[in-house]
Parts: sequence; structure tokens; C-alpha cells
Amino acid sequence: MIEIAALRALVAVEQQGSVVAASEAMGFSPSAVSQQIKKLEKQSGVTVLERHGRGVLLTDRGMALAEYGRRILGELEELQATLLADPAKPSGVLRLVAFSTACRGLVGPMLGKLGAAQAGTGSRASSGPGGSGLEIRVVAEDPREAVQRVATGEADLGVVHNWHSVPLVIPENMVHEDLCLDTADVLLNSAHPLAGRTAVEPTDLVDESWISTPAGAICNEALLAILAGLGRVPDIRIYDPDFSTHIAMVQQGVAVALVPRLGRPELPAGVVAVPVVNPMQQRQVGIVYRKTMTASPSIRHVLRLLQDVAAGLEVD
Repeated sequence: MIEIAALRALVAVEQQGSVVAASEAMGFSPSAVSQQIKKLEKQSGVTVLERHGRGVLLTDRGMALAEYGRRILGELEELQATLLADPAKPSGVLRLVAFSTACRGLVGPMLGKLGAAQAGTGSRASSGPGGSGLEIRVVAEDPREAVQRVATGEADLGVVHNWHSVPLVIPENMVHEDLCLDTADVLLNSAHPLAGRTAVEPTDLVDESWISTPAGAICNEALLAILAGLGRVPDIRIYDPDFSTHIAMVQQGVAVALVPRLGRPELPAGVVAVPVVNPMQQRQVGIVYRKTMTASPSIRHVLRLLQDVAAGLEVD
């Protein structure tokens, strides 16, 4: 009889592309994953992996078995999330992945509602006095990585953003639900000539020096899109993933920055936020989870709390 653990290992290798990557995703050693694959080959009587250079490839039968495995694991997950779960008592471990500003602006307050001892990466929470047994573990990731983690089962729930100018691709096995709109402003030093404006347009920003998130990050692509219609590329002098650094650089008069309102700290003296119009710079913040988890009491409970937090924000 084929064991679930062995099927899970094969599916992980197919999704991650190698035994080493699968072991990292599953939290096991490469040798442990290899042992599960060997066990699967013995149980099924077919070879599922073959050597290819320094790596491995799935055989035709391995691909077919992985496809069956995904369906079986999905049905098992759906069974555990519905018939075997008490809808009145969310429980277990929920792995949540969110982009950094959502961790501060949405996930932190949500964990507070759950009575978490601390908010941030690796936090745990219970939903009230005495607890419900629901634990939340959080990892900060860019939206594309968050989608990948949820799609492959490394995480259960993702908080993502989707700039109108930079669409986020959601796989077919996942559900996306909107939470709120988040507006981004251009941050300027108070001595900047544009600091007194009530709004600016892309044509006002073509000659500015910028600080940006790293190349390839979604927020970086959104910045590039602002001037793309004018046939210009922003003059990006500094790359840094932390918006707090962006604010500090603006305060020093070194650069200007495009910074969303969600999770943004109070701006220090000398820094002014000016909206960008024609078009407005907004991103749709939402959550993603696998379709098999749609009826999960834990997913529904955390989603409701996130919706409560989002409803009280002033970011659009």
C-alpha cells in the first residue's frame, strides 16, 4: 500500500524541482525525502525519479503518480478542513505568509485580536481567554513568493497585494478575496518644490532621483510603471527593501520615494506625503488560500478578523 508521506514527498519534488528544494520546503533533510521516494518506488513498483546531470527528473510514471498524489492530498486536506474540523472551534496551526507592510498594518492587529503574546515572524496566538488551540505562525514574503508558498502547501493563508499596473497571477487551485485598497503617496522632503502640492502627476516626477525596493519586487515594478507611459525610466539611485529606510532617505533630502499607506509609520518632521493622480497609485490588498481550504474554520476565522482590521484602516 502506498503511504501518504511518500506521496507527499514526490509531490514536493515535482513542485520544487529537486530533492534538496523539496526537503527545505517540507522541513526534512534531503536524505529523508530520498528515503520516502525509494519507499514509494518499492510500494508502487515503478521508478519515479531518474538522474539528470546533477539533479533529478520525474519519469513519465512519476509524473502520473504525482498528479494522482496532488488530487489525493487535496481531497485529504479538504476532508481534514471540513468534516474532521469543528466549525465552532478553530484549532491547529495556521501558517500565514504576508508582505512586510501587511505584517505591520494587518497581521499585527489581527494577532492582537487573537490575544497574541507577540506579533511577527514565528508568532503564536490563541483566540481568547483559555485559547481555542489556534496557533498562527507568520513569515514575511513578497506577494509572488507568498502565492507560491500557499499554492504548494508550504503556507495555508497569504496576504498579498496586486498593483493595478502589475497584475499578480493566482494559480487555478487557489482562491483570492479582496481586503482593502491601499494608496501609495510620493514622499518628499518638506523643502522640495513639490512638497506644497495637494497632488502630483507622473509628468511632475520625471526628473526626480528615487529610492526603490529591489529590482524585480512588485513595488519596484509599480514605480517603473508610473513613468513607462511617458517613455521614461525613473532615476533610481538607491535600492532598499525597507520602507523605513526610504523615509529616512527622504528626510535627508537624498531622494523621493513611492510608499504605500498600509503599515507606514508616522512620518517624521521634514517628510511630506503627496498623492499621485492620473492615475492614482493604488494596490489591491487581498488574501489567498487553496480551494481545498475554503470551508476550514481556521481560515474563515482568521479571514473575518483580517476583514475587521481592514475595515478600520484609512489607506485609500
